[in-house]
Amino acid sequence: MSGAAHPAAFAASLLAAACATVGQPRGVVDRLYVFEVGECHAQDVSRWTGTAEASRPWVFANHCYLIRHRHGLLLWETGFADEIAAMPDGLALGDSIRVRVRRPLIDQLRDIGIAPGDITHLALSHFHIDHAGNSRLFAGATLLVQAAEHAAAFGPTPEKFGYDANGYAALRGGNHVLLHGDQDVFGDGSCVLLATPGHTPGHQSLLVRLAGRRPLLLSGDVVHMQSNWQQRRTPISNFDRAMTVRSMARVQALLQEHGATLVIQHDGDSNRQLPKAPAWLD
Repeated sequence: MSGAAHPAAFAASLLAAACATVGQPRGVVDRLYVFEVGECHAQDVSRWTGTAEASRPWVFANHCYLIRHRHGLLLWETGFADEIAAMPDGLALGDSIRVRVRRPLIDQLRDIGIAPGDITHLALSHFHIDHAGNSRLFAGATLLVQAAEHAAAFGPTPEKFGYDANGYAALRGGNHVLLHGDQDVFGDGSCVLLATPGHTPGHQSLLVRLAGRRPLLLSGDVVHMQSNWQQRRTPISNFDRAMTVRSMARVQALLQEHGATLVIQHDGDSNRQLPKAPAWLD
């Protein structure tokens, strides 16, 4: 198990990162773990793709990612709530969506010797329940969040943005670092949060650099599936669809600039290329 960074050390890393940009890479992370934390079975994918694919079923993959760095442990996403794993028929979301969780995230972390309190940094692409469902377990970590997302999630009307504030209520009063754009988390270019708004007001993605392979760009929900990426389609429920398309264009430019591989987090095929915990990438 990697040693957890002291809060003061993390504050120093943020200060160093303030002058860094995504275009100035200098380091790599030690390891990246990928956790399978459930599936979302939709009977009709058209709300994500448009009427051209009406009535077609789709299974959305759900993953969390743990980055091990010499200055701490960053958890990217927390997935659906672990409690769903105990529901024999999964969790119904309306009449046409059912969520299933095979194995709780906390058990998978335990497999690699990590307890929730070891997580020093927490970052979510956004606060929908499939990304923030287990966030209460990591209330002691420093939350890195875009200011616009924070205002939406912790403001007076989170339901307006599709959020269930009860699901992440434990994060209130914690150590929150509000971002206004890209953030080099550890100050060495190895792990950079990217502002990619549109799906939600302050959506973000993550660029991770590893020693043994091309950088990975973890999409969050800037795009949900390969066909949407190829055709620049956006879900009808996105906060700002035009903003989403601009963010997709930005992601494309960053992929080319850094020779990175796009990991579409909700696309099962995109994630099959990555070994799952307890294996890791380095």
